[in-house]
Amino acid sequence: MRIESIDFFYLSMPKVTAEADGSQDALVVRVAAGGLVGYGECEAAPLPSIAALICPLSHGSCQPVKDSVLGQKLNTREDIQRISQLVAYQSMDLLQAAHTYSGIEMALWDLLGKSLNEPVWTLLGYKNSYPKTPYFSVLFGDEPAITLERAKESRQKGFQAAKFGWGPIGTGTASEDREHFQAAREGLENDGILLVDTGQIFGDDVEKASQRIKAMEEANVLWFEEPFHAHALKEYGELAKRSRKIKIAGGEGAHHSSMAKHLIDFGKIGYVQIDCGRIGGISPAKLVADHAVASGVTYVNHTFTSHLALSASLQPYAGLKNHEICEYPGQPKSLALAITKTHLEPDKNRQVRAPEKPGLGIDINLEGLTNYMVDVSIEVNGRSLYRTPQL
Repeated sequence: MRIESIDFFYLSMPKVTAEADGSQDALVVRVAAGGLVGYGECEAAPLPSIAALICPLSHGSCQPVKDSVLGQKLNTREDIQRISQLVAYQSMDLLQAAHTYSGIEMALWDLLGKSLNEPVWTLLGYKNSYPKTPYFSVLFGDEPAITLERAKESRQKGFQAAKFGWGPIGTGTASEDREHFQAAREGLENDGILLVDTGQIFGDDVEKASQRIKAMEEANVLWFEEPFHAHALKEYGELAKRSRKIKIAGGEGAHHSSMAKHLIDFGKIGYVQIDCGRIGGISPAKLVADHAVASGVTYVNHTFTSHLALSASLQPYAGLKNHEICEYPGQPKSLALAITKTHLEPDKNRQVRAPEKPGLGIDINLEGLTNYMVDVSIEVNGRSLYRTPQL
């Protein structure tokens, strides 16, 4: 079969705020080939991603992403690899290309799985889809009392683990942050797994980040996520030396497999977290998972949006039995839930796993998309390059 069309659907909540919540908007991708359709999702600002799909040719290494995908054959996993290499070469100077192509690549896997009647994880070479322990992923409250209530909510919903991120952490004193860590621990109780995400707040300041280690140890935190920006390999490595009890986590900002591998090799992280909607799709995420296994590092998905993105993020490590932690959107906006009819609900053991159904195993909710659709038109010199497609 050949790829006939690529459609992007920009969705948004009626009001978008500066809150660090990636479920406030979405860019859903639909790819058609051979009478089938596959779906994916880009984890990036929708408008720049749409622009990278259809932008006018700038020069040989700055071509619109669609030119490397439309009309291509799609019959084997090698075809996806070939298309990915073509996009990387022809759009190497188009920096949004990786995010734009991520959703397309997901959709290609979904299509291929449907055409072969196989779930994506089997096409990646796995024989089993092992259960993962989901962690309730939420933001720190503006004050410790709110953090406490969110931690209690996660336990009430049956989650064994919870990750608290962003909010006021790192903007005040280490003592103030300690109160939030203790509040989260109290709400999760002693047997709950507590994870902390600081959202790159410390930039490249190792000393300031180090000031939080003792408080995290007191609260029995499992990992210290994203203390620095994604390229601060030296700083990651230095903090890892100082934080022997608590492992450092990172990788969600990687938009190429090499970035994530460098965090493992030089940043000495203990947990590598990959977002298939950013790194270029499912294939590069699988490369990172393989490298993590070889390096003794634990692979974890990064997902804060829809269950379409959640399923895609589970595929690269579905068959890794001992890599069992899974990010699970705890309080997504209504938009994120409306994207799909299928929701990956925790089972009786409070675990989730990649679906057994063909492709990504997720049914799209077309009515849900319609309710949040943003009408977009891009025109250059009177020529229409993009209009919101029909569902």
